[in-house]
Amino acid sequence: MVEILKLTASFINDLHDKVLDIVNIAGYQLNDKQLHFIFMALIGIFIFAFTQLIFKQLAKYSITAISFIYTFTVMIVIVFAIEIQQKLTNRGNMEFADIVYGLYGFIYIFLIYLLIKLIILAIKNLYKKYSKQAKKSK
Repeated sequence: MVEILKLTASFINDLHDKVLDIVNIAGYQLNDKQLHFIFMALIGIFIFAFTQLIFKQLAKYSITAISFIYTFTVMIVIVFAIEIQQKLTNRGNMEFADIVYGLYGFIYIFLIYLLIKLIILAIKNLYKKYSKQAKKSK
């Protein structure tokens, strides 16, 4: 896990330096804060546009899917934050497996929730079906 974070940080730092070099060669005098402003704005609006398209389609079928995606995203942030905190404070072991198992636990319980929800929906549909048939037969 530590190696993955180091590789990711190294890649981002190298990319950052290259972008800064390109900007300076092009004659722009942008500081680090201005570059962060521009790049995070572009990344954020791209993610927003993509999310907007996907969520509009999902909303036609189920708000549950949108809620799951949002919750799963928050869970990813939380499990990474916990593992990074463990590394920084030396309280526990920072392991990728902990992240995977934490997310697996959420997905497992979520699937149980979906199963219960589907059973309740099936019971409601059967009740409606039989209550309509009972009214017709009267």
